[in-house]
Amino acid sequence: MMKHLFISLALLLALPNILSAKVLISPTDAMKENYSPTASISKKNILLSSERFKKVQQAAKTKLTTKIYRIYIAKEAGKVLGYGILINKRVRSKNAVVMYLISHDKLLGIEIIAFNEPQEFIPSKRWNAQFQNRNTEKMLHLSRDIVTITGATLSARTVTDASRIAFALYNELLKGK
Repeated sequence: MMKHLFISLALLLALPNILSAKVLISPTDAMKENYSPTASISKKNILLSSERFKKVQQAAKTKLTTKIYRIYIAKEAGKVLGYGILINKRVRSKNAVVMYLISHDKLLGIEIIAFNEPQEFIPSKRWNAQFQNRNTEKMLHLSRDIVTITGATLSARTVTDASRIAFALYNELLKGK
């Protein structure tokens, strides 16, 4: 009971940061667009224990700034089609929220859910396509696996680093379930 109260309180405190970013697409719409328009979409808030926090951070090879994550689940006919893992990270001075769409150990792609930096720093659909069909076991790195964006290097770094967090969360909490 106390754990659920803590999660709810933490989400309420984090909500202003998430909502301060300009919403480009709702997470539910992104899930339906990428999995199936008829899929049922549910969401689950996850609070990482200290032990899991350390495991995820170590696997992601990047600093985690929160223990709380929201995961969306797309189901159809009782089968899980895939997951959408929301990662909220600061780009420069403002937050961006990216959904990492994962199914059967593959990153199907990403959706920029909200972005409050100047519009010219939003990664393009063409750049985002580099994330398609990536195995969740392969942690991605900017300049090695993902090409950078001229004039928007911080956005590119944020999205790429966050992909490793999404992969680590998936591999630790969802894979094989």
